[in-house]
Amino acid sequence: MGRQVDFPLIFERSVPGRKGVLPPACDVPTQPLAELLGEQNVRLEPPALPEVSELDALRHYTRLSQRNYGIDIGFYPLGSCTMKYNPRINEKVAALSGFTHAHPLQPESLSQGALQLMYELQQDLKAITGFAEVTLQNVAGAHGELLSLMLIKAYHESRGEGQKRKIVLVPDSAHGTNPASAALCGYTVRSIPTNAEGDTDLDALKAALSDEVAAMMLTNPSTLGLFDRNARKACELLHEAGALVFCDGANMNALVGVVRPADIGFDCMHLNLHKTFSTPHGGGGPGAGAVGVSERLVPFLPVPRIVQTSEGRYALSYDHPQSIGRVHAFYGNFLNLVRAHAYLRAYGGENLRTIGEFAVLNANYMLARIRHAFPPAVDRLCMHECVVTAKHYKQQYNVRAFDIAKRLLDYGFHPPTMYFPLIVPECLMIEPTETESKQTIDMFANALLEIAREAMEQPELLHNAPHSTPVRRLDEAGAAKNLILRWQGMVIYPQEVPACAC
Repeated sequence: MGRQVDFPLIFERSVPGRKGVLPPACDVPTQPLAELLGEQNVRLEPPALPEVSELDALRHYTRLSQRNYGIDIGFYPLGSCTMKYNPRINEKVAALSGFTHAHPLQPESLSQGALQLMYELQQDLKAITGFAEVTLQNVAGAHGELLSLMLIKAYHESRGEGQKRKIVLVPDSAHGTNPASAALCGYTVRSIPTNAEGDTDLDALKAALSDEVAAMMLTNPSTLGLFDRNARKACELLHEAGALVFCDGANMNALVGVVRPADIGFDCMHLNLHKTFSTPHGGGGPGAGAVGVSERLVPFLPVPRIVQTSEGRYALSYDHPQSIGRVHAFYGNFLNLVRAHAYLRAYGGENLRTIGEFAVLNANYMLARIRHAFPPAVDRLCMHECVVTAKHYKQQYNVRAFDIAKRLLDYGFHPPTMYFPLIVPECLMIEPTETESKQTIDMFANALLEIAREAMEQPELLHNAPHSTPVRRLDEAGAAKNLILRWQGMVIYPQEVPACAC
C-alpha cells in the first residue's frame, strides 16, 4: 500500500472561480494577443493553473518553506560550496530603497552611490587577491571561469599565437565546470593527474607542456581540501612555456586575509562573492563571480569599467580598444555586490584573516573527530574542508557513501557533498565553514560516528534510510531517466520502508 501526501497539493485545493487576488483593471490600451504574438503562439484554452484563495496559497507556500532546508535552518556541510551564515545586516543593506530602486539606465550623475560602492568593492578585492585589476560583471563562478579563458585567449591572439595555443590543462581533481568552460571557449582539454601527496604532479605537467598549451586551470586550495604545494612551481613552468595560469577561486574562503593568489603566480582568478563574501552558495541566487587579473590581462577586461575620475566622481569607462566587450547586461548582479561590500566593511581589513583561520581550524577539528572512522583521502593538514572516504564500509558491509548521506537525514543534518572529487572512492567532502560553533561540529561528528557503528552492526538500516523524512528513499536513477516535471494528479509515494528501529 502506498500513502498519500499528508496535505493536499495546491492543485487539489483548486475550486473553479475561486480567486486569491483581484488585479486592478488594465489602464492602458489593449490589443488582441494574436495580433501581438501571432495566432500560432496563443493558447486556445487558458492554462490549467490552480484557482485558490489567498489563504490556501499562503498555507501552501508556508508548508513548502517549512520543508525546505537552508542555512538558517541548520548545519549545511556541503564541501566546496561554502554554505556559511549570511549576516542579516547584509540583507538589510541590500534592501535599502536607494539600491533596490536604482535603475541600470540611470545616468551616472544619479548613480554615484552605486558606482562608488562597486568601485570600492573592486579595490577591496584587489587588496585581498593581489591582482592588478578586478571586474564585477560576472554573475557566477563558471561565468568567471569562462571570462578568464576569454581574456587568456585574447592575450594570446594579441601576440599572434591564438591559432597555435589550443590546449588547456586541467587537474583530475578539478571542478566539472573547469573543462566545460575551456571547451565552451574552444579549447581542447587535457587532464593532469594529482600525485600521492595530493599536489599537482609536476612530472606529468612538464610532459604535457608545449607551445600549444594556452593555460592551466588550477584550483587552490584543491578539491581535495588541500593547499597545492606545487602551485607556485606549476605557475613558473607554465610561464616558461608561454602559457598562463587561471586559479579557480571556489575555495578562497580558506585563504582570505592569509594568502594573495596573485603572489603565487596566477594570472587570473574568479571569486564567488556569493560564497566567500556573504550570500550562501545555492541560496536562491543570483550569483556574483568577480574576476581578478594580472597586469598583462588588464587591456582585455570587459567594458564598461568602473573608474574614479580626477574630480573624484565615479564613471563607466568604455574607451578600451582591446577589450573583449561586455559579458553581461548592465553591470552584474548588483545587490549581491552590495551584500559583499557590506560583508567586507563589517569585518574590516584587520579582521579578514579570521575568516580563513577559523574556516581551516573548523575543518581540521572536524577531521580530527571522525578520522578514525572515516580516513582522509590524503593524510595531511586540510584547509577549508576535509575529504574523507567510506570505501571500507562498502567493501566490508556493502554500505556506500550514498547510504551514509541518506542516514544523516534521520539525524537532522543535511548530507555533505558525495562522490566528489571523482578520484576519491566513496568520497564525503565536509566543509564546516568559519561560522559554525564547536558544539555544532561535535553534533555532526557524533552523528557520523554513530552512523559508522550502525553501518557495521545494522547495515540494512542505512540501506533503507531515510526513515523520518516526508519522502523516503527514491529511485534516483529512474527519476533522472523518467522526468516528471508537472502535476499529474494525486501523488502516491512508493511503498514505505520499515520504521526506524533506533
